Amino acid sequence: MTRSSRGGRFTWHCTLAVAVMAGAGGAYTYAVSEQGNAADQPVRTAVAAGPASGGPAATAPAVLPVLPFNAKLTSHDIPVAGGGVRDGGCSGALIDPDWIVTAGHCFHDIDGARVGGRPQYRMTVTVGKTRDGDPDGRTADVVDVRQSPVNDLAVAKLSTPVTGIVPLTLPGRPPTAGQHLQFAGWGSTSATVVVPSDHLKRGQFEVSKIKASTLEADPLVPRTVENSPCHDDSGAPYFVSADDVTGELVAIEDSGPECPQPGTEILARVDVVVGWIQQQLGS
Repeated sequence: MTRSSRGGRFTWHCTLAVAVMAGAGGAYTYAVSEQGNAADQPVRTAVAAGPASGGPAATAPAVLPVLPFNAKLTSHDIPVAGGGVRDGGCSGALIDPDWIVTAGHCFHDIDGARVGGRPQYRMTVTVGKTRDGDPDGRTADVVDVRQSPVNDLAVAKLSTPVTGIVPLTLPGRPPTAGQHLQFAGWGSTSATVVVPSDHLKRGQFEVSKIKASTLEADPLVPRTVENSPCHDDSGAPYFVSADDVTGELVAIEDSGPECPQPGTEILARVDVVVGWIQQQLGS
């Protein structure tokens, strides 16, 4: 696919969040450590803060998931004109145990036209990882695709429900100009070598313009291939989250400038298709 449709082959400013949980005989501090390079992804660790009332100290830290709703889409048998197949990928997010949301153009016919129904090639979805090598995560195949009637967005049904992960919630209101959004995707980390990343990329953006079914967003810090969408980031979620575990989906990646060049990202609004999405999830 072309660069503008980001679906063929795709140091954020961080904060420290601390909360204290008092348990039976002990207290634990949950600290979120955000690394400047997305190749060194943040890890949430439960750190023993010492017994609250003389109880035994924790024997091992607990690792909590980071953005577990993120989804990596990969395919190795996309047909090409003239014969043969190619690799490809997209990004997305879990919105229901059985469904993810991504860009509509991630599912297309041999001429590049968006199509619904059972995919014409195998698309595998991995949810709940921040690195390919993570031991956790869930994997399923896409078995059905529903194309949005108003923008370049699709919902895709999974062969196996994803349990144990809280999906992103759908928005209850329109986006607003100046709103800050988080981005997370599995796209390429090179402008020339187009392969999906082996780790989750993250960035921060601001809504700059709102249109009928799309919105425009600009980065809050200078672009790098680690904090901005590239090829294979099509469908990547733009969302708000207070805890890096749950959140509300606002939009998904459609197209933008060649990474990591300056420019505006074009996103598909989710609020304008909430009713349609709910109908698909219930059918």
